[in-house]
Amino acid sequence: MSDDGERASTDGVDWDARAAAFDDEPDHGLRDPSVRAAWAGRLRAWLPGRAGDVLDLGCGTGSLSLLAADQGHRVTGIDRSPAMVALAREKLAGRDAVFLVGDAATPPVGERRYDAVLVRHVLWALPGPGRVLRHWRGLLRPGGRLVLVEGVWGTVSPVGIPADRLTALLAPLAGRLRVESLSQEAALWGREVDDERYAVVAVPD
Repeated sequence: MSDDGERASTDGVDWDARAAAFDDEPDHGLRDPSVRAAWAGRLRAWLPGRAGDVLDLGCGTGSLSLLAADQGHRVTGIDRSPAMVALAREKLAGRDAVFLVGDAATPPVGERRYDAVLVRHVLWALPGPGRVLRHWRGLLRPGGRLVLVEGVWGTVSPVGIPADRLTALLAPLAGRLRVESLSQEAALWGREVDDERYAVVAVPD
């Protein structure tokens, strides 16, 4: 969901141009109550049980940020698309949330630290994922966690990051690691899917 600040992204998509229609996808806008409930249930299991500070990287229009805020968390969202950030600010108006334009790989949060770093469908498009993961680990408070939702999409020219590669990158960083397959969870996507989709919850040493 992030671009390079010049209306082009690492995956070749102009997210500013797509922002207005971004929420039309069931798993983006979470407008369907059953899809929204499915993601809310997952976040409740992945994020800390107590209210904490959540950093949502590549936040897009803020749909997951909204769910996290509704569960009592204080949210900081980062996206390189100013249009996406504007929509996220509108969506979460009045809630304990702030949204900034910036690079998900090196978010502009200064010395702030978080109880969870939440990233959905972003890491695969960033160069040097191992380096990026190390940086994200440094943004966590002691006992904090990385919540990474990724996958491999397409059959002719697949893009993404397989679960085994991501867990290998995380192995030197995480004391505890949990992988959950999401491919069979049609409610999350608003339809049946036949590609690889998963989540990793990693708690560093």
